[in-house]
Amino acid sequence: MRAVVQRVASASVSVDGDVISSISRGLMVLVGIGIAYPRPLSSALTTSNRLNIRVFDANGSMWKSNVKDIAGQVLCVSQFTLMANTTKGNKPDFHRAMSSNASRELYATFLEKMRRLYVPDRIQDGQFGAMMDVSLTNEGPVTLTLDTRKFEYVAVSGGTNKKSSENRNKE
Repeated sequence: MRAVVQRVASASVSVDGDVISSISRGLMVLVGIGIAYPRPLSSALTTSNRLNIRVFDANGSMWKSNVKDIAGQVLCVSQFTLMANTTKGNKPDFHRAMSSNASRELYATFLEKMRRLYVPDRIQDGQFGAMMDVSLTNEGPVTLTLDTRKFEYVAVSGGTNKKSSENRNKE
């Protein structure tokens, strides 16, 4: 799973010209679900880091509060294009994105967990599989990428990470 998390003053999603979801201050989370995970699936779907990530200011200090601390809202949008491989040629390769039916289930599970961990009506989402117009006002700007495959990209200090080396050699 790969996510782009943005601190926003506001955000909305429209389908066919109709606004289907909107939030005020909080987080916009674009979610891409890939076909392979380095850890068990339940770990890959953890949501607490998205809700607990401290990107908001508190009492004049930066990076002190999370979306729950400020009673903010969250707008999640499924976005398979986050799984694109753009290393060869000019056309993105989406073979790493999970199939639509399987990712629909996992995305629904992700949203359900988010709602269980926070106030359910403060978690909004787009329309899975639809052509959506996403609007937002990025506050800061603050934009972070979170990736459950991060350990494939980062070598472990104090030794070699055989799995990371093997994966780099494949690409």
